[in-house]
Amino acid sequence: MKRTFSALALAVLASADGLPAQAGYRFGSCHSGSHAEYAELSIRSVYVTMRDGVRIALDLSLPANRGATQRFPAILSFTRYGRAASPKMRRFGEFLAAHGYASVRVDERGTGASFGRWRAIWSPESIQDAGAVVDWVIAQPWSTGLVGATGISYDGTTAELLAVTNHPAVRAIVPQFNDFDTYTFAFPGGIHLDSLVRQWSEHVHRLDQNTATGSPAKPVDADRDGRLLQQAVRDHATNTRVYPSLEGTIYRDDRSPANGLSLDDFSVHSYRAEIEKSRVPIYAWASWLDAETPDGLLMRFRTFSNPQRAVLGPWSHGGLYHASQYQPVETAVDPELLVQWMEIVCFFENYLKGRRNQLSQTGLAYYTMGEEEWKTTSVWPPRGSTTERWFFGAANTLSRTASTAATGADEYAVGFEATTGTSNRWHTNVAGGDIAYPDRVLQDRLLLTYTSAPLDSDLEITGHPVVTLYVTSTATDGAFFVYLEDVAPTGEVIYVTEGQLRAIHRKVSGDPPPYRQLVPNHSFKRKDGMPLVPGQVTTLSFGLYPTSVLVKRGHRLRVAIAGYDRDTFARIPAAGTPTIKVHRNRIHRSWIELPVIARK
Repeated sequence: MKRTFSALALAVLASADGLPAQAGYRFGSCHSGSHAEYAELSIRSVYVTMRDGVRIALDLSLPANRGATQRFPAILSFTRYGRAASPKMRRFGEFLAAHGYASVRVDERGTGASFGRWRAIWSPESIQDAGAVVDWVIAQPWSTGLVGATGISYDGTTAELLAVTNHPAVRAIVPQFNDFDTYTFAFPGGIHLDSLVRQWSEHVHRLDQNTATGSPAKPVDADRDGRLLQQAVRDHATNTRVYPSLEGTIYRDDRSPANGLSLDDFSVHSYRAEIEKSRVPIYAWASWLDAETPDGLLMRFRTFSNPQRAVLGPWSHGGLYHASQYQPVETAVDPELLVQWMEIVCFFENYLKGRRNQLSQTGLAYYTMGEEEWKTTSVWPPRGSTTERWFFGAANTLSRTASTAATGADEYAVGFEATTGTSNRWHTNVAGGDIAYPDRVLQDRLLLTYTSAPLDSDLEITGHPVVTLYVTSTATDGAFFVYLEDVAPTGEVIYVTEGQLRAIHRKVSGDPPPYRQLVPNHSFKRKDGMPLVPGQVTTLSFGLYPTSVLVKRGHRLRVAIAGYDRDTFARIPAAGTPTIKVHRNRIHRSWIELPVIARK
């Protein structure tokens, strides 16, 4: 099949070639001299047979006006959502082909038009399939024998796991907005992300049945009557359904009766040895406000020995929307999608075409919200980072001065109407929608809050805040949500970040963590489970998700504590209304530690 680019794609390509060079660093300023060389695209859709006979469907996009002897590196993407379902990814494939790459988009085993059974997310057999697809790619007459991989979200993890194969042809990967630790995605702080997991599970089940609205599976070219697609869909009837498979899961090491696997069995961090052995350069992307993805990006950056670049932006899931809570909702994404694509092309230019540019260097780019500026660092935390401890005090105050009172505590009957809404960091992770936290002044009336005096100077918070609570409860378990907020002089309450912990997971483990952390190490394993003793003071110490914000002079800091997020998480306990007490005296001092960067 041959086609010319759409008007949108042509506009993208034309503007890509005219982007000006920038003095100094600005994210998205790398262009590597690359330009759109090809104006037409040819697409073939074929089956490739795996070692066990299962046929895997893929689309191959190549420049149509290429010379007979020209060879191209390939960029692969393995998806669970249908290889032709996403208009954005189709346009990105066109963009890659125009810049002299073969774009190969693959239906994962047991999905789309591929045969077989989908047993679990990122299963070992799917990783083996990916290696077999690489074998097929490098055997093609158009191939240079070099391969990269990229993808967003689920597809970002499949791209990252291609490194596990240690295939010598795989030279670079760009995982975007993906999950590094599957347990902490599905159970942030050990609390089931119930509504999101349920939505995702039902969506992919409809995809497997080929009944999802607007997302029909695409047959391969040879399947003119659709019979092969029908056979493949019949294979999918026994696919594992994710939400039911997690029923009864509480701990990291719980195994699903559906497939005998724990969530760690298909987490990226569990493949550390194989990924490090590959030495494949990684360019990872995440957003400060996209579920738990910023945490995973920083843990990978600090842990894996592979050459790494990374970027933490102010985006929705997938990078389509500007999500800085200090900017109007309609603010244009920074940088625009086109520039994001050029960043990826620049990275691949280094490793697949040997054209060196600034993206051959390691390091982390990050965006400071409130200041609305991009910055770079070679280490994390950034040099110059220090920690300030802010204490909870009488009359719901927050200050750098610890209480000297012998007694002092605040009671809070958990409000089960509390919510962060349905446009929050968790809901964007389902479909990539915009993130919009409304003014939290009304929600804070449902919570237990501690607020500082107006700041006498600007305060940059960059890194992982850590909260330590001394609490009692009337229940044997509970969910503790802690929000860091910025209270403007107008009274508007701006969401900054959050963290949560299920009380039974509160033990700080002395075992080595699975990756290099900057927060207390909770194993989330069954052996460390600890029910609360009603009325007994206990310590909860846990991290909030990392952020980078500039809180301006005259603004106030606020810590807000909740026991539920109605539209997002499971209710713990399932019945009853616990009352908690947060202690704030010289014996039991509750506080939050803020990672700060001194302002020049």
